[in-house]
Amino acid sequence: MYLDQNIEKSIEFMKRRANEIIDTTHLYHYKGSVTKLVGLTVDVQLPGLKLGDLCFIETSEGEKKAAEVVAFKGDVAQLLLLYDGAGIGQGSLVQTTGKPIKIPVGDFLLGRIINPLGEPIDGKPLDTTGAQWMNIDNDPPQAFERPIINTIFATGVRAIDGTLTLGAGQRMGLFAGSGVGKSTMLGMIARNSDADINVVALIGERGREVKEFIEDSLGEEGMAKSVVVCSTGDQPPLIRMKCLHSATAVCEYFRDQGKKVFLMTDTVTRCAMAGREVGLSIGEPPTIKGYPPSIFSWLQRVLERSGNSPRGSITALYTVLMEGDDVNDPVVDTVRGIVDGHIFLSRKIAEMNHYPAIDILGSISRLMSAIASEEHKEAASKIRKIMALYRENKDLIDVGMYNPGSNPRLDTAIELMPQINAFLQQRTSDIVQFDNTIETMMNIVRDVDI
Repeated sequence: MYLDQNIEKSIEFMKRRANEIIDTTHLYHYKGSVTKLVGLTVDVQLPGLKLGDLCFIETSEGEKKAAEVVAFKGDVAQLLLLYDGAGIGQGSLVQTTGKPIKIPVGDFLLGRIINPLGEPIDGKPLDTTGAQWMNIDNDPPQAFERPIINTIFATGVRAIDGTLTLGAGQRMGLFAGSGVGKSTMLGMIARNSDADINVVALIGERGREVKEFIEDSLGEEGMAKSVVVCSTGDQPPLIRMKCLHSATAVCEYFRDQGKKVFLMTDTVTRCAMAGREVGLSIGEPPTIKGYPPSIFSWLQRVLERSGNSPRGSITALYTVLMEGDDVNDPVVDTVRGIVDGHIFLSRKIAEMNHYPAIDILGSISRLMSAIASEEHKEAASKIRKIMALYRENKDLIDVGMYNPGSNPRLDTAIELMPQINAFLQQRTSDIVQFDNTIETMMNIVRDVDI
């Protein structure tokens, strides 16, 4: 009787297992065909497609080209090629994976350079044995699941740590024109910050600049704890747009391991430009500067994915390229409204050979008042007041029209500005500790009443 019961249980288990396999297995694998190809947009007739599905289009030579479902028009699905469409013709066969784009994640990514599909581009094989595969487009953490930011994140850059203090899980915008030291400063932070893991998204970069950034800005020390996700400017817009998604997914994996992650994106502007090309290619209406409306909601969603979670934190620095130093660019305005503070790099300051060229008075960290000590905040406030007073009267001072002694507060500002400028400047090789930065800043303005 005992044997009969065991046999019955085994049969029941086998029935349940068979039903599970049937429920989760595609009994039919459909193949559709290409009906139209314009640029990188492919019209396909294939039943069962969903928005975001990864598909493969077979060329006449048997090569498979990756594409993603981005829109539907009637019974025709519109796909965008992730790379080139060479060899695709009328009637080329199309097969869907039934799943969105996924990339392998794990500790094996440290020190590596990958593309947005998770494939290595540094000339070395990537061992993904036992890897976890993650969707690159995930939902942001729920609002009430986010712990409050109450821990300081030290960047190793005196000007930021002293006057624009960041919190672990904070999102900051770095706004600058071209050639004022963005990449150099990102490399300084990657080498000297107290992050466990750095993830760098290089979007739309010139091909020659990638190796320069890896070797000169990051260096061996920074690269050892970094993952670089790269898509150069010569690649199609969809793969450039996916670069930020993939980099954020890598951050989310390490954050869920309890790590303190630092995400650097260079630049969000080129990512938004790629999104503009994607939107216009599928027929979205252009609005301000040709950007379709969807790009602004897309920016809100992807930037919301960083921040704190119950397990770890993603502190993010999103670089925004200001074309012609235009502060009213729609991408500049949108990102500035989303992030928790902004750092402006000034071309005028850079022209004075003052690096990093941070405009302290034009920058702000919205969380500094909540995480810094009272003594720290008081010292930073005095430095800002001194710099503002000196800037207001700089023209008079430069032409010699100010008479020393006529304004004691301005006399104090003139006396202290050389020390403040020396404090705010930093060589790329300098390694500074957060506590020493605050102590130095407090000593500069000690006993100063302004």
